[in-house]
Amino acid sequence: MMVMKHTLSVLVENKPGVLAKISGLFSRRGFNIDSLAVGPTEDETISRMTIVVESEDRSLEQVTKQLHKLISVIKIQDLDPENMIERELILIKVNTEPDFRPEILEIVDIFRAKIVDVSPKSLVIEITGTTSKLEAMEELLRPYGIMELVRTGRIAISRGIKAVRA
Repeated sequence: MMVMKHTLSVLVENKPGVLAKISGLFSRRGFNIDSLAVGPTEDETISRMTIVVESEDRSLEQVTKQLHKLISVIKIQDLDPENMIERELILIKVNTEPDFRPEILEIVDIFRAKIVDVSPKSLVIEITGTTSKLEAMEELLRPYGIMELVRTGRIAISRGIKAVRA
């Protein structure tokens, strides 16, 4: 069996404790969650969890069957990488010596990122995009000295009109 990254879109009831139940189920089954993002949907009673895990198909199938048994779970979809739009947000605080600031600003421009804070010794850069885009920018900024970094985790939605609804 081949191990692959899977992006699960899980619609759940927007109630306290749902996140703990679902993440606990993954933990008990020995899964490490690579990324987890949760937020309300267009319906305030429903939240969407985007969960990224690395797994064999058969193991993931067992977990999704157990997820379906939870009362708070409405719908689960394993998104097709070829048919989804994914984004992450990252904030990077970079050490900026005056001599290197123009080079960093050029990288920011090339990646269509934004400077969201400026101080005499640092810049905070905001960038959204695919995981590979964020990793490429992070790699280019590393030699300048990344002081802090925070990521949202992946969010994803299927392309076209096919909705993930119950």
